[in-house]
Amino acid sequence: MRCFEEFDTENPNLKALDLILAAWDEGVDTGVQPQQMAYAALFTALTDLVSIYGEDAVVHLTRGLEKRIGEGEFTLARRDQ
Repeated sequence: MRCFEEFDTENPNLKALDLILAAWDEGVDTGVQPQQMAYAALFTALTDLVSIYGEDAVVHLTRGLEKRIGEGEFTLARRDQ
């Protein structure tokens, strides 16, 4: 199980991440595939962001993700091909 309990528990970002990771682990432990968890997490995040900030802001945010993903910002382990 991944958690950030050893970090500042008052940090709302780490607290939120810890809760998401715990839910993710619980889902996988009950047989939900990681890909399904990822799609559900993305759908939930995007629908919440749209309801808070609106479609235009979320479109702007997601357009910026293409470059960040391509640059490896979200790649935890690199594989040599």
